[in-house]
Amino acid sequence: MEIQSAFNIGVQGFQKATAEANQAAENIAAETSANRDESTISQTSATNAQQIPDLNQSIVDLKVAEFQAKSSAQVIKTADEVLGTLVDVTA
Repeated sequence: MEIQSAFNIGVQGFQKATAEANQAAENIAAETSANRDESTISQTSATNAQQIPDLNQSIVDLKVAEFQAKSSAQVIKTADEVLGTLVDVTA
């Protein structure tokens, strides 16, 4: 196992989780603002309803991104520990 590749995989996973969390947060904000607009304006077109992301799915996506970030952080931590062990063994 290459330590550098383990670090890279962990960082890439963390970056992907961050991007997915940001997208889910944008979707949640869009949904909640659309609901606020619907309460003031009772008519909405079918195309606008199709463009608004589903709030439940966005919340699930946010939780998935959270677990992905935690997993990626654990990969980075483990790679760091392995590197520390290798340094201790060779020193």
